[in-house]
Amino acid sequence: MSFASKAAEGLGSDEAAAVPAVGETATRSEGELEYSGWVYHLGVNSIGHEYFHLRFLRLRGNRVAMYKRDPQDRPGVGPIRKGIVSHSLMVEEIGPRKFNSVEFYVLRFYNRLDQTKKGEIACATSGEARKWMEAFDLAKQLATNEILNATNWHNLSVDDELNFEGHRPRVRRYAHGLKRLVRIGKGPETLLRKSSDLGSHVKLDAYPVGEIGDAKEAHDWRCVRTVNGIRIFEDIRGSQNGNDFLLKSVGVINASVDTVFDVILSPDSHKRLEWDILTGQLELLDSNDGHYDVVYGVYDPHHLAWSSSKKDFVFSRQWFRGQDGEYTILQFPAVHKKQPPKPGYRRIKINPSIWEIKRLNTVGSLTPKCLVTKILEVHSTVWDRLKKKYTKEFEKTIPFALLCQVAGVKEYFEANPLLSNDSLSISEHCNVVDAASGTSSEFEDAEIKDEFYDAIAIDDTVEDGSDSDDEKATEVGKVKLKNVSWAIASLALKRRAATTEKCELDLNFAPVTINQSQLHGSLHEGKGESDTNCWTKPDGQGFMIRGRTYLKDGVKVLGGDPLIKLLAVDWLRSETSINHVSLHSNCLVQSEAGKKLPFILVINLQIPAKPNYSLVMYYGAERPINKQSLLARFVEESDVFRDSRFKLIPRIVEGYWMVKRAVGTKACLLGKAVTCKYLRQDNFLEVDVDIGSSSVARNIMGLVLGYVTGIVVDLAILIEAKEEDELPEYILGAVRLNRLKLDSAVPCP
Repeated sequence: MSFASKAAEGLGSDEAAAVPAVGETATRSEGELEYSGWVYHLGVNSIGHEYFHLRFLRLRGNRVAMYKRDPQDRPGVGPIRKGIVSHSLMVEEIGPRKFNSVEFYVLRFYNRLDQTKKGEIACATSGEARKWMEAFDLAKQLATNEILNATNWHNLSVDDELNFEGHRPRVRRYAHGLKRLVRIGKGPETLLRKSSDLGSHVKLDAYPVGEIGDAKEAHDWRCVRTVNGIRIFEDIRGSQNGNDFLLKSVGVINASVDTVFDVILSPDSHKRLEWDILTGQLELLDSNDGHYDVVYGVYDPHHLAWSSSKKDFVFSRQWFRGQDGEYTILQFPAVHKKQPPKPGYRRIKINPSIWEIKRLNTVGSLTPKCLVTKILEVHSTVWDRLKKKYTKEFEKTIPFALLCQVAGVKEYFEANPLLSNDSLSISEHCNVVDAASGTSSEFEDAEIKDEFYDAIAIDDTVEDGSDSDDEKATEVGKVKLKNVSWAIASLALKRRAATTEKCELDLNFAPVTINQSQLHGSLHEGKGESDTNCWTKPDGQGFMIRGRTYLKDGVKVLGGDPLIKLLAVDWLRSETSINHVSLHSNCLVQSEAGKKLPFILVINLQIPAKPNYSLVMYYGAERPINKQSLLARFVEESDVFRDSRFKLIPRIVEGYWMVKRAVGTKACLLGKAVTCKYLRQDNFLEVDVDIGSSSVARNIMGLVLGYVTGIVVDLAILIEAKEEDELPEYILGAVRLNRLKLDSAVPCP
């Protein structure tokens, strides 16, 4: 039975009938972008039975319709479901899940304001799932712009919103009558073997690429060898500090990021044996949440000539996809009850390592390319010994075999060129006119406005994990950080800080004296760098933010001092999620000193765990907010506007290298990535950030909590600037968290 045939088992003939016309398109219709293609609709019917139905999904503007057959083939056919994509729609990538022994990639839809409106669809590949996520993100931004521009949104009823939940009774009865027509061995062969071709007819000008994040890089790499078409680097800082060495291998592969990711993650031995000399034979032991699994592998040293004993290993893999489409796969040594040590084999630990897969800039070419990096940890004494006998010994080691996996993948795609001809993502194809201008969204060859670049994760989404700022800097032949003297840089920072304060805070009012001794939180303020389980106030020069000319040349500059002052930090725990902290009677905001402040910003990072934690940061302004400022708009306008501007930049100052790579150095529009809820009252605004609303963010936070006692992390909060008069950006508030202890969290009443 074929791969496609297994997936088709149990499908009714109405689903099977749609298979021959399988195809995905992105067309212009009535001035709007239209995305369409075949997906599987997942759910549970009224009697508790799960269903898995092949459906044709069409997204035109911010309107969605689901069909049983392709409406282009049958123009008279009507949709079985339809609705609009609202600004509150959240699309979560669940990851791989098996149906009828075939692996699909699942997307979950839900309304953050109405949890009853939800549902799931399944796609054939991770690339196809990513493209649908980008399409729905574009539709969400169209809905957001309609609200911000006060256009037709008020005429739409909430009953019209997209809802994939449940099963339509009429369709259920119809399908029941066709059960006898189920065909074994027939299935959507094309759907399972080809990713969506959304937008493939559009000319591609360039790929975004990002080697520079929004915080300073923590590593200093030096190339020590080139072999098999790849470069091998060592981390100089690691050697200077006497820590475990970090090595990495880097290669360029002629394939899309999605295809490379699927090949690296696949445990299929038929594929792996073509490129992987070490972990070619893997057995999947366990899988959880679509982003984590445990695998078991063996290798025979007789053909590898490393030793005389057979070896086996168990390691876990955790992966996630950034908002820019970049994939990261974390690999750790592990143990599992399903695979205890075997007689005749010596159990070893595979070096902790990371795969990173990024899109590359290929101006004027439709051929996808990506940069693949493999980073691994080697003990310093081992590396020192290997370097002394570099040529003879290093090539016989497991670290060398791991580094050469990049070369194996590279040659695998060179030998199988058809695998490289994947369709490109929506963000790589689509140039869309800003919906705020009043025109419809459609493909354009000309340069598009920056506002909608931000909306669809092409230009400004370095702040959400995108790489396109580097593209802009490359086009104009400039670099991000200009080589100026310290004195000039310091003067510029001071001038920008003064200008920002003048714009954002009302200087017509005398500053209020903030008495820090009267404002307390459960976490104490650190007195020095050696202090632990505390917070301090960092400056902003560890972060890169948009400069005054950013819209013209893409240049970013060092951040200055935060606009508003960090008052206190609460470190809380509770069995349930902690919301509306500012309303608690014992909260800083409700104290006499707090009520006297002109404005307080409360950031509540809700961390899912057992128990749940909340990191609550209180920032205070010495003057009232200027009513004409960007900050005033953020405080007073709608949640839609806040979601589109609220930005967080993380920076791991000290900590385990794998946590640094997982957290990254790029900013994130939190309203796009996770669910944010806002509470505006009296003299404060509270932002509750539900990190658990995203499985990717939840997995990363789980990794961070495992090493939290050894981590020093800086967090910067910004309001994203998208207009000329909003530049330069400024850091609204910042905090440094120094080696927190989980058991020091205070129970929340």
